[in-house]
Amino acid sequence: MKTVTAPDPIRFFAGGFTTEDLLSFRPSEEHQRRFEELIAREKFGGLDPEEADELDGMMEAYHVITRAQSEARLAQMRNKAA
Repeated sequence: MKTVTAPDPIRFFAGGFTTEDLLSFRPSEEHQRRFEELIAREKFGGLDPEEADELDGMMEAYHVITRAQSEARLAQMRNKAA
């Protein structure tokens, strides 16, 4: 299974994808680094309002993707059992 990366999750969804793409999605290294940077800064120094909004958006997008991946896995399991 190849890993699908995208500059950000919103572009991934906007570009269209297969179930396989969804299940193998991982954020780009750059996007992951930015996410980790914002988390660390929030934890140890605080974020300005723009950065807080950016982090909130990232967290929402990852929540949606994780949920969609879970649903896709369940659908695959149901299809195999049928």
